[in-house]
Amino acid sequence: MNLQTEDIQLIPYDEKYKEIIDAFILPSEQIQFTAKPSDLLEKAKKDTTRNVVVILANHTPVGIFALQSGTRVAEYTDNPNALLLVAFSINYEKQGKGYAKKGLALLHDFVASYFPNKNEIVLAVNEKNIPAQKLYLKVGFEDRGQRRMGPIGRQLVLYLPS
Repeated sequence: MNLQTEDIQLIPYDEKYKEIIDAFILPSEQIQFTAKPSDLLEKAKKDTTRNVVVILANHTPVGIFALQSGTRVAEYTDNPNALLLVAFSINYEKQGKGYAKKGLALLHDFVASYFPNKNEIVLAVNEKNIPAQKLYLKVGFEDRGQRRMGPIGRQLVLYLPS
């Protein structure tokens, strides 16, 4: 099942997209805040709690992230039915076209279809990553005041209830 709005779809990762995703480019000011897409794919091979999701525009990968389950989620929320959104990125060449916003707008339906027992998505975003904060808040994530230390500084923990 693919979930779609306009020309944007969220789909579970498929190996047929690996070459395109491995070629994604992220500028250094973004890569400090997220995992390289190729690194995300490598980690997901070894960690079955990382469910990789691809954002397609006109059937071509433009973005990627993972919805993580398991014990790591408890570092961010007490909700046992939550998923942790990690390593969100849009290929630099495709940024500025609304793909991130449109893709994130599909999260509720995607989670309802693929993870029907989950009722919340949580993420951590670096306090210096203002563009990402604005994006997440615009698509419905809530800032409930929780903060934590991340690898390169303080992070806001944001929640998207179902």
